[in-house]
Amino acid sequence: MQAQSSPRAGVRWLTRVAAMVACCVAPLAMAIPPSFITFDTGQVRPLALSADGSKLFAVNTPNDTLVIYDVSDRGLVKTAEVSVGMEPVAVAARDDDEVWVVNNLSDNVSIVSLHGTPHVTQTLLVGDEPRDIVFAGEPSRAFITTAHRGQHRTDPSLANVPGAGDPQLTTPSIGRADVWVFDPVKLGDSLGGTPLKIMTFFSDTPRALAVSPDRRTIYVAAFKSGNQTATVPAYLPCQGFKLDTPCTSFGVPVPGGSLGPATNVEGKPAPANGFIAKFNNTSGHWEDTLGRNWDSAFRFTLPDRDVFSIDTRTLEQKAAFAHVGTTLFNMVTNPKTGVLYVSNTESMNQGRFSGPGITGGSTVQGHLAESRITVISGSTVSPRHLNKHINYKILADNPSFDPTVKNYSLATPLDMVVNRNGETVYVAAFGSAEIGVFNTAQLEADTFDPRLASSRYIHVSGGGPSGLALDESRNRLYVLTRFDNSVKVIDLAMKRETAASAMFNPEPPEVVVGRPLLYDARATSANGEASCSSCHIFGDNDDLAWDIGNPDDSVTTNPIPLTGLFLIAGETPINGSGVATDFHPMKGVMGTQTLRGLSTHGAMHWRGDRSVGSFGTDPFNEALSFNNFIVAFQDLLGRATSVTVAQMKRLTAFQLQVQLPPNPVRNLDNSLTPVQQIGHDFFVGPRPSISFAPVSGTGADSGVSCEACHRLNPANGWFGTDGHASSVFEPLMFKIPHLRNLYTKVGMFGLVSIPLFLTPDTGQLGDQVRGFGFVHDATVDTMFHFQTSLPFAPTPDAGLPIQNTDDTRHGLEQYMLAFDTDLAPIVGQQITLTRTNVAAVSPRIDLLQQRAAAPFTSKILGGTVTECDLIAKVAIAGQPRGFLYDASADAFVGETEGRGRVAIPSLPFRALARIPGQEITFTCVPPGSGPRMAATL
Repeated sequence: MQAQSSPRAGVRWLTRVAAMVACCVAPLAMAIPPSFITFDTGQVRPLALSADGSKLFAVNTPNDTLVIYDVSDRGLVKTAEVSVGMEPVAVAARDDDEVWVVNNLSDNVSIVSLHGTPHVTQTLLVGDEPRDIVFAGEPSRAFITTAHRGQHRTDPSLANVPGAGDPQLTTPSIGRADVWVFDPVKLGDSLGGTPLKIMTFFSDTPRALAVSPDRRTIYVAAFKSGNQTATVPAYLPCQGFKLDTPCTSFGVPVPGGSLGPATNVEGKPAPANGFIAKFNNTSGHWEDTLGRNWDSAFRFTLPDRDVFSIDTRTLEQKAAFAHVGTTLFNMVTNPKTGVLYVSNTESMNQGRFSGPGITGGSTVQGHLAESRITVISGSTVSPRHLNKHINYKILADNPSFDPTVKNYSLATPLDMVVNRNGETVYVAAFGSAEIGVFNTAQLEADTFDPRLASSRYIHVSGGGPSGLALDESRNRLYVLTRFDNSVKVIDLAMKRETAASAMFNPEPPEVVVGRPLLYDARATSANGEASCSSCHIFGDNDDLAWDIGNPDDSVTTNPIPLTGLFLIAGETPINGSGVATDFHPMKGVMGTQTLRGLSTHGAMHWRGDRSVGSFGTDPFNEALSFNNFIVAFQDLLGRATSVTVAQMKRLTAFQLQVQLPPNPVRNLDNSLTPVQQIGHDFFVGPRPSISFAPVSGTGADSGVSCEACHRLNPANGWFGTDGHASSVFEPLMFKIPHLRNLYTKVGMFGLVSIPLFLTPDTGQLGDQVRGFGFVHDATVDTMFHFQTSLPFAPTPDAGLPIQNTDDTRHGLEQYMLAFDTDLAPIVGQQITLTRTNVAAVSPRIDLLQQRAAAPFTSKILGGTVTECDLIAKVAIAGQPRGFLYDASADAFVGETEGRGRVAIPSLPFRALARIPGQEITFTCVPPGSGPRMAATL
């Protein structure tokens, strides 16, 4: 039998190899990228206690680490910090020796051994954007939530796994929520571990998990699950604003005209716009705010299934629960009764208009999303509004408004824990710097009074409480506060904070100081419930659409240069006035846009109307445009007065640093599939994509490719737009939108036939997971249908090609779902090399090294860099070490004890993993982040 190498022998061998390699090789001329990229991913389960209560585990999301504390009667003592994947958001202890960490950006789970020096021993690859993890069942199984997409879903190593394979992004009636199930003791030696099954549920992307007291049932919740709302397209209502005069519009019978009002406060005609309809489960019809029946406008149904239960023995779905909430955050079960509690918000997007609501007759000011805990007992779903003391009809400028109302409010309820006797539930109110404390019986019966219950709330310093861990043996509650990236100790007897442990935070100062202004409802609204994040969930979107123009505002002038204006004869006047440069304040229904990736794409909002405002006018200045959002704090959030200019600038400085993640549809080597290549070649090719002539005098040219409008120039930071404006058969002028996150909008299928589209009516397609799709008002169900619109009609010389037209459409759809982004798809990808998985993992390490040498251009990264920096983490002789890959030398460079800086060739470096306890974890991190992240903790 061959003797195993010892750790000390590994150190001697490493020293010999290092001596043979030069430490530094002059790199190629490259841009100098920033050392930190901000993603601001929402945490899900960031704290966990060991079963015996002796250790506390905390994910340090910005530092991409797991922090381990010893717990004693005297408090918390940090004992270790372990590098895991990028953007860790959840942690669960499997037993006293092993902890699993979910890494949202890396699309994986880090398995951390607590034996000796804590370190990662295996990396499980899963679907896109994993968020939560629990262990349950007998024998024990691991359950992990992910989106129904991602590169690993189709990896050949999963060929025999039930549920793996093509995510069918363009197929109707497909669930978009996955749960990956693993046997923790039989993970296998395949590339990223072999799951027992990938379960799919009929909702959009999932987030939270919970376990029943008997551990035989798992609950899985959708994240942004919707609320049975959708947009009635602007072209369907009857002409004008006659509400009760039915007509037939494009062959579709409809109950009347647009909701109105017909003008703004200045008397200037409003553009033709659609509006939101909501399915009424009592009447069985799609209805607008007047109760008119709009069934004829929709070719799909929305069952609104939000929470599902899983039998841990059979790994099959047991039940589904509908109408739990619009955005679901976390779940917990009552250990005595098994009742399930779901923290969530319910969006009010069927309401109309921002501002005072005088001219329009309504406003959603201060009433964007209600903070709730929904109680699921048996088959009964009972939402409980945590802020039922708020009178939304009384606005902050009304003399009758009570300014103390915010003191009793809880905003953005996230993590929850229940004490062992089942009588008390604690909830982290992320937007309130409070821990809500409720008697479970009162919560279930809805008998609590927030004004009285708030006396039990526990204030925490730092702000942004996102995670809780209950230590009943010491009568303590541990709280992770995201704003200051700390763990707080709460004495439950005294109901106050007694200690704090700050975790290292590599974020730039402007990110730290600006973040609270996005989330803190007490600072940014009068009632303490509304914040920017009410709609822009964790700085992204809510997957809804809203009609929040302001009829009490004035028309302004659009400064954005025009690329094209294409109109149909007889169409209603552009912008209501017929003036292409008008910004009418009644903009109609608009899908919520992400606030990520704004820094290089010009003016903001679908029309770019924030190019004009109190901070000035500029068509291309992102900072000025974001600063002009300052009016939203009063008009939309309902603050009594505006935030200060200094506060607004802090928010702007923060948000402009937040970036989109890499595209999970695109191949990891940044190549295109043959079908995507067809779309790409047409998109950037010379053939004019629009077959209509523009309006004369606009300076636009019909003889242009897709790319001539949707500019793709990574050096300038353009991924679908250069900030110019256009209108193609629309009632408004729009800033040409970017195309980086189209893959997130998949899930609505079914379209009414109208002359604008060359395809026939889809007919009723039945249940779908989303009510909102593509384009500004989210009314187009698929990108394929978008390509069938009249502007792209095939002709001999322009539009889509006459031959193989649908092949080109399919190619364009697939290409745009895999569209280029600011970061290469390899960023965040990670794998762990062990003694037993060399054959399976080596090709992936080869790929990581290749991409670390491949040129890549991105403005947010400073210009031409490589696709990633490749780092490696390993415990050598029990000491954690970090290395950075030098592609020019094909060597890993790092610091070792007693030798200083060394460079080890790639293959000998990998051989370190042959020694027990020296598993090596390789990670492709954003260019520029490598030196920081490779540093030894």
